[in-house]
Amino acid sequence: MPIKKKTKKLEPQDKKLIEEIIRVDHAGEHGATQIYRGQLAIFNENTEFGKEIKEMAEQEEIHKSTFDELIVKEDVKPTIMFPIWNIAGYALGVGTALLGKKAAMACTVAVEEVIGQHYEEQAEELKKRKINPQLLKTVKKFREDELEHHDTGVEHQAEMTTGYILLSKTIKQLCYTAIKISKKY
Repeated sequence: MPIKKKTKKLEPQDKKLIEEIIRVDHAGEHGATQIYRGQLAIFNENTEFGKEIKEMAEQEEIHKSTFDELIVKEDVKPTIMFPIWNIAGYALGVGTALLGKKAAMACTVAVEEVIGQHYEEQAEELKKRKINPQLLKTVKKFREDELEHHDTGVEHQAEMTTGYILLSKTIKQLCYTAIKISKKY
């Protein structure tokens, strides 16, 4: 009779971290899909530019679906701010798209910079604690996708947007705030 390997029981602080990661990333990926949905409401998805946004949106849909599954599988309560983040994401997408292609890409650069850094911090913490290697793999993969989106925004001259520094700082602060709130609630 084969011996079953004993599953390591998580310490409460490790379980809390995993729940926090899943809750925040679930909200963030939904917000990202909404940003691109809002941008695609303004830009024709059949143009070269629209196709690039659609491609990034499709990757975000994969991320969103993954965290939709994880939130159920791991029995994690979604953030209570979920409906607000969805509306805010869509509004941010529409608003930046109305300012033009460069502003839409400035939004992408700002958001993805914050998210890339956020995913990196999560990966480091999971690796340090040696917990949930599958979640670690997911976070690392999604970080790479987000950094590709960031680079796409830079290639589209996001930094040439009128008022780029103010727009970028504002969007980044909104992201940091959403992360902080979603960790707790």
